[in-house]
Amino acid sequence: MHLNLKLHALVGSVALLAACHSKPDAAAGQPAAPAPAAAAAPTSGAANQVAVSPAQAQAAGIAIGSFERQNMTTEVQANGSVEVPPQNRVSITAIQGGYVQSVAVLAGERVAAGSVVATLRSPEYLAMQQAYLQSKARVRFLAEELERQRILDVEDVGAKRKLQQARADYATEQATLRTTAAQLRLLGISLARLDAGTIVSSVPLTTPIAGYVKAVNINPGQYVNPQDVLVEVLNRDDLHLELKVFEKDVAKVKVGQKILFKVQNAGRDEELTARVFLVGQAFDDDARTVRVHAHLEPERRDLLPGQFVAARIQTAGARVRTLPETALIQAGDLSYIFQRVGTDSGRAVFRRVQVRAGQPQHGDVAITVLDPLPDTTQLVRKGAYFLDAELRKGADAE
Repeated sequence: MHLNLKLHALVGSVALLAACHSKPDAAAGQPAAPAPAAAAAPTSGAANQVAVSPAQAQAAGIAIGSFERQNMTTEVQANGSVEVPPQNRVSITAIQGGYVQSVAVLAGERVAAGSVVATLRSPEYLAMQQAYLQSKARVRFLAEELERQRILDVEDVGAKRKLQQARADYATEQATLRTTAAQLRLLGISLARLDAGTIVSSVPLTTPIAGYVKAVNINPGQYVNPQDVLVEVLNRDDLHLELKVFEKDVAKVKVGQKILFKVQNAGRDEELTARVFLVGQAFDDDARTVRVHAHLEPERRDLLPGQFVAARIQTAGARVRTLPETALIQAGDLSYIFQRVGTDSGRAVFRRVQVRAGQPQHGDVAITVLDPLPDTTQLVRKGAYFLDAELRKGADAE
């Protein structure tokens, strides 16, 4: 009995020792099973994939195709305003200072060329007319004196010096008379009426061009100086665009290129057209921009000088990959398209792909892929918004 107990103890010890040696070998031979949580974690590719049944695809009108290569224009963005040529913009000033006697126009009023916009009065106007009449009378006297000296010189009675002095006095007074007459014409005083004896104390201010009164900066009784702008008139017959193009884009802009533009803050989304007719040859010192001028096509009467515009100058054409607008999901600077990647249990699987899109042209958009995709890649050309909604629905459910 005592022997059997010892035998059982020995057998148990040997078994325990064998078990201790066998555990490290088992751990080295078999790798640890992956954690269930790690296996269930979704990948980034799965997060951008969506599967739809044939019935859903048909109901959504999903159309499959590939890239198309088309000639698409590149564009230069520019801002500017609607302007008129300098000769269509007039600032009316007083040739000589005076007091405003009357104002004949209001801002916004249409005026014809030669119309009176204001009347000025001043004692100086009277003094100039007096000087003209006196100079005219002196010229008449000096002409008669010169004739007498010629007669005396022929008869060898008068001195040569007196004839020469008479000629000089006559020429000097003639110059004075012509100068005074020119000053009166600038003031708008009629010399014919003045020669007939009519002296006026006021002079009219007229506009040299037809157009609309932009601003009236005077009122009766106000004294004005020659440097003061009294009335401004604009002629809108030759409206054009004046755009500012940045230095990096100037080399792309050429005469004859088409421009698409929209008037900002005008309450309408209409896109208008123009064509470049002049590209500036010098930079603005502060902004480092070049001025580009463009004629409207066609001419329009519903724009106003000074309105701000946002323009796109179509500079060149290139053959690029394109997709219809219905294939894109817009997301700021970047956009998304959907690529068909296979099937799963009879359902079509699509993957969302990030791209950069150009400006739409006739319903198509130039596409720049960020990851390599061959031209033959199966892409969704119609129905992208349905797939995007399904993808978001699945993300919200998770």
